[in-house]
Formats: sequence, structure tokens, C-alpha cells
Amino acid sequence: MRRAKQLKILFCGTAQFALPTLGHIIENKWELLGVVTQPDRRRGRGRKIASPPVKEFLSGHTVPVYQPATPQELIEIIDKYDLKPDLIVVVAYGMLLPSEVLDLPPLGCINLHPSLLPRYRGAAPIQRAIMNGEQVSGITSMYLSEEMDAGDIILQEEAEIPEDATAGDMASVLAERGAVLIDQTLTMIQQGTAPRHPQDHSRATCAPPLRREEEQIDWSHDAAKIYNQIRGMNPKPGAYTVIKGRILKLWRSQVIADKISGFLPGEVVEINPKTGFSVQTGSGRIFLTEVQPAGRARMSAAAYLRGNKISQGLRLG
Repeated sequence: MRRAKQLKILFCGTAQFALPTLGHIIENKWELLGVVTQPDRRRGRGRKIASPPVKEFLSGHTVPVYQPATPQELIEIIDKYDLKPDLIVVVAYGMLLPSEVLDLPPLGCINLHPSLLPRYRGAAPIQRAIMNGEQVSGITSMYLSEEMDAGDIILQEEAEIPEDATAGDMASVLAERGAVLIDQTLTMIQQGTAPRHPQDHSRATCAPPLRREEEQIDWSHDAAKIYNQIRGMNPKPGAYTVIKGRILKLWRSQVIADKISGFLPGEVVEINPKTGFSVQTGSGRIFLTEVQPAGRARMSAAAYLRGNKISQGLRLG
């Protein structure tokens, strides 16, 4: 049933994480004036021009799609097409909105952030939470402010991080639950009942983008830390080690608590042709179950062993 006095919404989103929320907005018949997403860019090994997931998702829909490359272009698009939203919804857009846009809608701009703010402000909250061994994460709907992820909180919902969950697993869960949370938030804003809870900035922690140097495994770390690193970087960018001078990405693993004497961190300890192989760490071992050699597809560690000679004591870098 169509709600009375529908909110006029401008949606800003780019990544896969934004799709469930965008789908809910369309399905629940909020008045969607248009969708703003990042420009098409070269992606993948072939460096072919590809559209962002949000644009692909809207293929076949009649919703106008705008792709400004800069904040100034966004301002010009809003002016050119005389867009007058009551509210702007931002989910995984990838560009900060300028103050002129933040001040435009009378009901403000809201954002879905995949953490329990003020913890894990920044671009990689899911990855950082898993890499830090957190057992609980969550989602937050909030009003945008000029400072990143620092606006007033509207609603929050906790979500358990299963022990074996990857960043990709949690992103899927939080995206779906976040879509429901945003729909609840929109209803409350429409009814004039949405709360505003200022964040306690003294409790804020940062979740900056992952750096290239963080991707390589340091085998002197303990097994739990390495296990979380592998989970947090799956499905991208992928943690890696160097074996026989070549990069080997590590996608799935298990922690083995015991330490076998006579092996240094980074040395192969045990080889099981049917399941994979273990590597000594600074404390305990990591048993690798899914890997990806350079230039190849992801594969089970058992399949990797069938095509590569790995011996006990081999040192990984």
C-alpha cells in the first residue's frame, strides 16, 4: 500500500552493499527522484569499462541515474535537473557530499554505516572489526554531517560476527539488515518521530582503508591474528604470502593451537594432500584450506598441492 505524503528521495550509492537498501526503497514505493552513483571505470584484469553495481542493478528501471565525477558536478546536476528531494539517502557511495548538498533537503541527509558508531568510523569498518577479532558488529542509520561518520545517530542494531565469518559474509548480512533499518528510519522521519542521538566523540575509533602493506602475512604474529587477517581481507583485497618467489593469496584457513617444535614461523609443518597444509606462526599454526596462486582462480589447498610440490620445512615469506 502506498504511504500518504511520500518522501521525495535522492539516493546516493555505488557498491554492492547499497543494493538491498535501494531495492527496499523501490519496492516500498518511496518517491525516488533519482540515483547518484560513481562514474563507469576500468576494472578487472582486462581493464574494460564497467558500470558500478548500483547502475547495473537499475538496468531496466526507469529511475534516472546520474554519475558525477566530482562534488561540484553533483551540485551542477542537482541544479540542472531541478532536483528537490525532501531527503537524501547515502549508502556506500564513495564520495563525501559537499555542504551545499548536505544543506539542500529540508529533512536532511541520512547514511547507513556498517558499524556501531562511534566505533569504526571510516571506509573499512567491516574489515577492521574482523581483523581486530571483534565478536559483535552492527549497523547504524545516522544524519550526515561534514565530518565523516560523526553525525547524530538515528537507529542502531547489533549483529553477531560468527567465528568463521569473512568480511564478505558480514557485508551481505549487514547490507540486508541495514535495508530494513533504513526503511524503519524513513518511516520515522516521515512521521516526525526519528530520534537524534549525538555521538560520544571520545569513544570514536577509526577504520581507515586497507593499505597494500597490510595484505602480506607476517608469520611471526600469532595464529589467531593471522586467521582474522585472512577473514577480514576476504573477498578483497585478499591476504597473501610469498611461496617460492610467487604470491599466493590465502582465502580460507583454520587455527591449530598446538605448536610443533623444530619449526620457525612461516615454515610448512604438515601436509595433507586431501585437505591442505599448515604453517607455523609465532604462536600456533594456520591450516590453509583455500588459496589462489598468481594468475589462477581460487582453489582448494588440496587442489593446489596436486599441482605444486610443497615440502615440510619450506619457508613462506
